[in-house]
Amino acid sequence: MVKEGDIIPKMELIDHNGEKITIGDGKKYTVLYFYPKDDTPGCTKQGINFTNLKEEFEKLNVQIVGVSRDSLDSHQKFAKKYNLNIHLVSDKEKKLATIFEVEGKLMFSRDTIILDPLGKIIKIYRKVNAQTNPYEVLDFIRNFILNQALQKV
Repeated sequence: MVKEGDIIPKMELIDHNGEKITIGDGKKYTVLYFYPKDDTPGCTKQGINFTNLKEEFEKLNVQIVGVSRDSLDSHQKFAKKYNLNIHLVSDKEKKLATIFEVEGKLMFSRDTIILDPLGKIIKIYRKVNAQTNPYEVLDFIRNFILNQALQKV
């Protein structure tokens, strides 16, 4: 069972715009949020809220990566329709879902994993509320980074 404190191997992903995303290279925190399906009410709210908070996340050196089993083409349409400016990644083969133990045979459960820049899992949220999860994640990361800074003093 994957748990907080585990370190995942460095990985490279390609988003819906063909942009390479690297996780665990020592540069950025990563929020991996798994969601069931593009262009459904909950998934849309979650994507819009992460997009609305993107600037705040970037100030904290955090990249947002949405993951579902939908195709990159579906992700492109979804992002364009709702002006989503976060990374959307296709996991049709369920490689990420397997690593992070995201449930669901046909669709992913709505889980969020936060990783530090070296790929260490610092927080796991299972079966989250689509509306509030982006705000919870932002609050957690702010507090986590503040506590890290205080420990160095």
